[in-house]
Amino acid sequence: MGRKNSRDRGRSGVVYSTNDDYSYDYDGDQEEETLAPNEQNLKVMLDKKSRGGKQVTLVEGFVGTEDDLKALGKQLKSKCGVGGSAKNGEILLQGDFRDKVMQMLQAEGYRIKRVGG
Repeated sequence: MGRKNSRDRGRSGVVYSTNDDYSYDYDGDQEEETLAPNEQNLKVMLDKKSRGGKQVTLVEGFVGTEDDLKALGKQLKSKCGVGGSAKNGEILLQGDFRDKVMQMLQAEGYRIKRVGG
């Protein structure tokens, strides 16, 4: 087995290009800037799929850095007094807290849409 070049790391699937002007764009470490709360369009919904019948409140549509998402998730979890997680632009809270979450997010200035029943 040969050694890999350090410059080739992170090139997912690109082996060779015949274009002389080709330059590979690396996807790593490009985080989106966090939008202001009044520019965010968040969706609040209740989800039960693939969770063993347990209900979770799901907040989707957050645009921003992972740190800001985790901070908002931590704030919601502490005010609701439940566990959950925040990753990939989603905040997951254990239990049905749609109304409480919507009130808290509207007080912070977020644009909220309730999805489903």
